[in-house]
Amino acid sequence: MGKPKFERALGDNEAQAVSRMIRTSPQKLNLVAGAIRGLSAERALAELSFSKRRVAEEVRKALQSAIANAENNHQLDVDRLFVAEASVGKSMRMKRFRARARGRVGRIVKPWSRLRVVVREREEDE
Repeated sequence: MGKPKFERALGDNEAQAVSRMIRTSPQKLNLVAGAIRGLSAERALAELSFSKRRVAEEVRKALQSAIANAENNHQLDVDRLFVAEASVGKSMRMKRFRARARGRVGRIVKPWSRLRVVVREREEDE
């Protein structure tokens, strides 16, 4: 018996890494993710290493994980990898309150994000 084999959502020349619970807003994270979309993996790592944004370190870790997955799990050539997708989504939101004038409260929302990085191997002729 048992379960049927899980069909892989990605192609044979792709690998991904997902980073959940990143402590920043999706809007800020998407600015960094947009900077590496379409770049080669080596160039994207260099961009993230020298970025001034705090969240760039988390994006760099996710990209390194995707590259390692491509190399170790799918036997892809690291030198021909590029960032095919870098998508950002919402995660949980912490809700806090701050006392305001006349007995009222001001709501403070502290958002969290998730990041999905997909690297793909370039074709031979490119």
